[in-house]
Amino acid sequence: MTSPLDDAMKRLDAALGLLEASVSRRLDAEKRRGSLETELQLMQDDRSRLAEELDGALTRVQRYEAATDDVGQRVQLAILSVQTVLAQAGQLELEEG
Repeated sequence: MTSPLDDAMKRLDAALGLLEASVSRRLDAEKRRGSLETELQLMQDDRSRLAEELDGALTRVQRYEAATDDVGQRVQLAILSVQTVLAQAGQLELEEG
C-alpha cells in the first residue's frame, strides 16, 4: 500500500513532466515564430527591392518607347522627303525627255 505522500509525489512528478513538456513546446513554437518573422521580413525586403527594380524598368521602357516613337517619326519624314525628291527628279526627266 502506498502512502498519501507517495501518491502526492507521483502526481507532482507527473505535473512537473507535463509542465516541462509544455515549456519545451512553447520554446519550440517561439523559435519557429522567430524564424517565420525573419523569413517574412526577408520576403518583404525582397518585395521592396523588386518593386524598385520594376519601377526603374518601367521608366526605362517608357523612355525607350518615346525614343522609338521619335525615331519612327523622323524615319517617316525622311521617307517622305526622299519620295518627294524622287518624284521631282522623275518630273524633271519627263520634262527634259
